[in-house]
Amino acid sequence: MSTGDVRRPSTDKLSTKASATGRAKDDVIDSDTAAKSTPKTAARPGAKNAAKAATRASRPGGRPPAGRTSAKGASAKGRKAIKAVKVSQGRNWGPIAMFAGAGLVAVLIIGFGAFQLVKKANQPGWEDRAAAIDDIHNYKKSNPEWFVIPAEGNHKAGVLSFPTSPPVGGIHNPYWQNCMGDVYTSEIAKEQATHSMEHGAVWVTYNPSLPKDQVEKLAKKVDGKSFMLMSPYPGLDKPISLQAWGYQLKVDNAGDGRIDDFIDALRQNATQEPQAGCSNGITDATKEPLNLTPPSTADPATGG
Repeated sequence: MSTGDVRRPSTDKLSTKASATGRAKDDVIDSDTAAKSTPKTAARPGAKNAAKAATRASRPGGRPPAGRTSAKGASAKGRKAIKAVKVSQGRNWGPIAMFAGAGLVAVLIIGFGAFQLVKKANQPGWEDRAAAIDDIHNYKKSNPEWFVIPAEGNHKAGVLSFPTSPPVGGIHNPYWQNCMGDVYTSEIAKEQATHSMEHGAVWVTYNPSLPKDQVEKLAKKVDGKSFMLMSPYPGLDKPISLQAWGYQLKVDNAGDGRIDDFIDALRQNATQEPQAGCSNGITDATKEPLNLTPPSTADPATGG
């Protein structure tokens, strides 16, 4: 073979091969470019399919770019679709709690009131409590005639006599001895003290020979307490005697618990004039009663 006959590769084949190689390189470049332009979210599950879609979209007549893919298609091939979360409005518990608390308080108040009424209804009356005191004498029961108001009225001035000593009721002076927790250190008129008992007062008397500490102990039970009065009573047959309208109790010692029982049961309960008061009475401590007759036989201050 001559030198001039050496066959060289056809330029057509080389150009064809180069053209094919160029197209392959272009395809790789296009793929890289598409991959770079693909959003970062494509790196997640389904990113490979998204890159292919972007490569095809870059060619003429290809599919639309990945960015324009419908949300439904993207969610099917890419990440899972996010479901809408229904946010419910919470209740306004402030007013509910307030009304519930108010209702509970109302129920408690009503319940407590009902309990107190039932408790009071089941408690013994003052007469039963008085009758339960040992050695108490109920003269209203044994001598009811003493407490009948005569036609001429039950008020009379001057010195009067009584069937018991100290007296427990009956006809008395038109004026009462002040009985707002008054502690008299000397004898007072029994006629006026009897009127105080008619108003509901408890009269505490003691023999003048009672020891000083005993007198002081008695005084603490009387001092400053309304519908109470206290005074020495010469000639008393017992150290201490308590009187209320129609009732009497005599004891030996100021520490006797029956004294408090007597006061609790009978003060303001044993009375013929529940509406009458104990103030504005005679405050002088004298055994001589007032010898004054008011214009009427009624009480000077109360009209009763």
